[in-house]
Amino acid sequence: MSDEVPETTTGLDIAGPPQEMYKFLRDHMPVMTVEHELMNGTSVALHDDVMFVLQNPDIFSSDGAAEIGQVRPLIPLEIDPPDHVKYRKLLDPLFAPRRVAELELSTRALVNSLIDDVIDGDGCNFHDAIAEPLPSQVFLTMFGLPVERTAEFIELKDGIIRPPVEDIEEQRRFREETGQRIYGVLQEAIDQKKADPQDDFISQFLQAEVEGHRLTENDVLDIGYLFFLAGLDTVTASLDCMLAHLSQHPADRQRLVDDPSTIPAAVEELLRWESPVAGVIRVATRDTELSGCPIHQGDKVSVNLGSANTDERFWADADAVDFDREVNKHVAFGAGVHRCLGSHLARMELRVGLEEWHKRIPEYSLKPGVTPQYTMGLRNVDNLELVW
Repeated sequence: MSDEVPETTTGLDIAGPPQEMYKFLRDHMPVMTVEHELMNGTSVALHDDVMFVLQNPDIFSSDGAAEIGQVRPLIPLEIDPPDHVKYRKLLDPLFAPRRVAELELSTRALVNSLIDDVIDGDGCNFHDAIAEPLPSQVFLTMFGLPVERTAEFIELKDGIIRPPVEDIEEQRRFREETGQRIYGVLQEAIDQKKADPQDDFISQFLQAEVEGHRLTENDVLDIGYLFFLAGLDTVTASLDCMLAHLSQHPADRQRLVDDPSTIPAAVEELLRWESPVAGVIRVATRDTELSGCPIHQGDKVSVNLGSANTDERFWADADAVDFDREVNKHVAFGAGVHRCLGSHLARMELRVGLEEWHKRIPEYSLKPGVTPQYTMGLRNVDNLELVW
């Protein structure tokens, strides 16, 4: 779950490994003007430019950057300082390491129940069997939404992140209609929690205060809308990317089997190398420049996290997947004030998922003849067919 919603209307839409294209952009178009029906603005690819954008919200705002079917600014994604701080004070404790640790036992049990369903066969679609249901069920339980409606909620999430229509205007209409359905689901949950509070996030939000003021129902809806999208997709994409890599690199896979203590470092390195959330959007609040190129007030700026994470100007051995990398300051979770709210939860889910999978199914590979196809924007792999 993340304070950064994946870029859904612009950026690199790449079916396969994107690292070579990232390098091409850095070498030839590090700051690129984009004139397209999806976005008019600027794309930035260099690590230093990416960091400058993310660390200066007064120049590059999140307000109005996302176009994902919402009717008001999403909290806290589209709330800039100083108001952003008060919402993070409320939300950060819910995702603190201590709170996340309390979820590990149940998450481990869920992973194993999902593995139980496939282990007696000779393979599975990892995306369908593990990567999609695991974080979805963890998130829905935390939020107090009915787990038995997981398939319905995943369909709603996909309707925003990857609408099943090609025309740009049709996509916008589809997102708006799907957004209204998501608001309806959240309003239904709010009404239920007001009548019968439980130990879940929505119940806690309804009782929470920010600087002496209670959150309104609209505040809770706007927090819930963001979490609904981020919580149902970002960890799925990360698991997909990691298993796609490991299934095609047997030495890296065997390293995790032989030495499970390597898994936390492997999670960080694969987040850097794969960057499942490829980019995010900001809006320039005034005229400025990046690497000597002009940026105009009101321009949208597409921030290429994947390119920043593989920029040889910043990283030693940028093209090597190195589980022993001593310093790994990747920006897969973003940077600055909007850095991923759910990074501790995501890391726990990824670590536990890799630990249990490699404990129980250590010998696996990509099904012969299958080429992983990555979805646009947020890099899911729907056809992740594994065999063992």
